[in-house]
Formats: sequence, structure tokens, C-alpha cells
Amino acid sequence: VAAARVNGHPHGEAIAIDARAKDRLEAIIEGADLVVNLLPQAMISLVAHECVRQGRHMISTSYSTPKIKALSSDARQKGVLLLTEMGLDPGIDHMAGMSLIDRVHSAGGIVDSYESYGSGVPAPDSFTNPLRYAITRSPRRVVTAGDRGAHYLRRGQLRAVPKSRVFTQTWPVEVPGVGTMEAYPNRDSLVYRSQFGLANVETLIRGKLRFPGWCETWHQVVRLGLTGEQISIPRLAERSFAELVEMLLPEEVHGSTVEERAARFLELDLDGTVMENLRWLGIFSEEPVGNDGASATDALEHLVDTKLQLPAEARDLVIIHHELTAHYPTDGEDRETPGMRREKIVATLVQYGETGSNTAMARAVGLPGALAAQLVLDGDIDLIGSHIPTEPAIYRPVLEAMARENFKFSEVIEPLTAQNMPVEQTALQ
Repeated sequence: VAAARVNGHPHGEAIAIDARAKDRLEAIIEGADLVVNLLPQAMISLVAHECVRQGRHMISTSYSTPKIKALSSDARQKGVLLLTEMGLDPGIDHMAGMSLIDRVHSAGGIVDSYESYGSGVPAPDSFTNPLRYAITRSPRRVVTAGDRGAHYLRRGQLRAVPKSRVFTQTWPVEVPGVGTMEAYPNRDSLVYRSQFGLANVETLIRGKLRFPGWCETWHQVVRLGLTGEQISIPRLAERSFAELVEMLLPEEVHGSTVEERAARFLELDLDGTVMENLRWLGIFSEEPVGNDGASATDALEHLVDTKLQLPAEARDLVIIHHELTAHYPTDGEDRETPGMRREKIVATLVQYGETGSNTAMARAVGLPGALAAQLVLDGDIDLIGSHIPTEPAIYRPVLEAMARENFKFSEVIEPLTAQNMPVEQTALQ
């Protein structure tokens, strides 16, 4: 694959490497000015450590980790930038969100609520399955979505969602130009309260968007135990998916077929939409699992990678959607002062891919890191240490460069009055 991407370019070379092979990794990094690290999150610290040791900048699209943050002091001493979360979400969402927040703060405003949503889905003209979803990134990320639970803040109340309920904690979000989508909470929103300068915010949510119906079906997949990585299944590759589901169902659940027993356990109509979706997905199939993994998650990953591929004739859709409300006190006013100016800002990025391999997801994940790499090499970003793209020195030039590549946000600013005030804002009156 790498060789095909390089395609004989005089400035490119495809090299096979195991990142755990320390000597080989050292030699490759030694010949670089900057490393763009697209390895899985669990492995990025291996590369980051070697980049710091050799004094090389590193950019990654993955989430930052405690190990990366712990390298910040050493990176500063070596004059090295470790820039993570530089993809779509995390990445574009952070940069566009911080641009809005800093703008409000610069105008003397106070952010009352901040909601940030990301999505990668098929375009509405490219639905090819009843789940209205397709794999445009790693299938493992789809299978394990929600496995860490979630935390967010709504109307001043902390919400902690266990992994068993992530896909039931949903709400509608209206996306301009797309329509009504369904949101569910994504990981721990609260870690961004300090990073975004939102210490007094009433609502703080990072979420994912899906077309309605996905969450209801995926919740039942989770309930069946198919996203569990902890239990090893002997001879998994030889077993059928129906056999795997049978193993996961409680013994006391009766029925003449595995489908009937699953429907009874899940308390679903055997002929209802969700059961039809599960049948289409293939979890009751007598076909062998056929992959080399050992857990139910491994089996499910193989299944969704097979069934939910985006066809060559279809195109995908990427969305970043922000909703922010703020108030602007004048001298001597506090946040309860009647008549204070308040507003809601809605900023949305909608990008459609092309048919074939040129997906919107590939561009949206890769472009921010590529542009940041160019800016670092040109000396236009001179930060050092460990960072995510919430610094103006990063997000301003990158967003400007992205706009030149037609990655532009639409924006609507709406004055808030007593008639159209969100619930959490009305409570502040």
C-alpha cells in the first residue's frame, strides 16, 4: 500500500518497519527533519520518545497520552515539538472550537455552553445498507467506540455514562445542510474544560453524530457482549457467528433458534427493525468467523469490516458541528443582569468525498497534519514541547491554510432573547 501511494515519486520511499524494532526505528528517524506519526495510539509514544532523543519534531493525528505529555519537558530542552490530536476529531474540531472560544473571550464574552460534534458517515445519496453507516476509518475504532464510557456536563450537572449505556444516552442535533442527526457522548468531555479555558461553562459536550437508527442497533450489539475484548474464545476462527452469540447469551434464555433467544434476551420484536438490522449485519450467520483473533471484538471487527465497507460507487460525508452560547457583560454587570447581550453561534463544516478512494475522511484526517508539517518546516510554527492544536500559533495558520483547500466552516450567529433562550441559559436569568 505504501509503495502504491509513493508511486515512484522522486522524493518518496516506501519502507517496511516494525516500530518496536528499536535499531531500525532509530535509523529512519535519524534521516528525518520531522516525523508524521500515523501509528495506532498505543504505539505513538515509541516514536515520540525516539524523536525527542534525536531532536526531531513529531506530528500525530492520535489522541495525546500521559506518556506523550510526560515527554514535554525533555522535548522543550531539545527544542522539539510533539503535536498530537492533529486530525479530524481530534484535530479540526479543536482548532475551530478554540477559534470561536477565543473570539468570544477577546470580545469580553463568557461562554455559557459549548457543544462539539464530529462525524464520518456515508453521504445521504450513498446509503447502501439498513444501518446507514460505512467504514471510512479503522473498523476497530467503530467496534470499540464507547468502550471507555463517557463524561460530559449539561446545565451544570456532571453526567457519567458507563459503557453499557453510551448508545442509549442520545439526543437529536440539527446539522445545517444535512438534517437531523443523532448524537452520543464521546469519551471524557471534561478534560477540555481547562484546555479550552471554560472553567465556568454550564454545558460542555463532545459527541459523535450518526444517522438516526444506528445507536439503537449498536446498543443491542453491545448488550450481546460482542464488543467485549476481555473474554478469550477458544478456536474462534472455526466458530460461526451464531455460535459465538449463543455462547454469550445467558443459559436461562430459551427459544427454538439463536435469533429467538437473542430477541428474548434483548426484549426485541423478532420481526422488528433492530432484529432485521442484526440479521443483515450477520451476527446470526452460520458462516465461520474466519479471522485469527481471540475475542468477540476481533470477530465483530472482521464482520463490520466485511459488511460495512463504503462501495467504490458511493461517497462519504464528514461533519464537524459546533454550538456555542455566550453572554457579554459590561462594566459592573454580572451573569444574572437582565438585558445583557447574549448570542448563540453555530459553526459547521460539511465535506463530501468523491467516489473511489478519495474519501472526505482521508482528506480530513490527513490534511491538518500535512499542513502543520509544512508550517513547522517553514518555521511558521515555532512552539516546542507537547501540544494539542488549541494554541493560536497552531490553529490560526492551519485553519487559514485549510480554508484555501476549501475546508471552510459556515457560521450563523443568533441573538438570544427570553423567547429563544436555551433551557440552561434561561436558568441563569
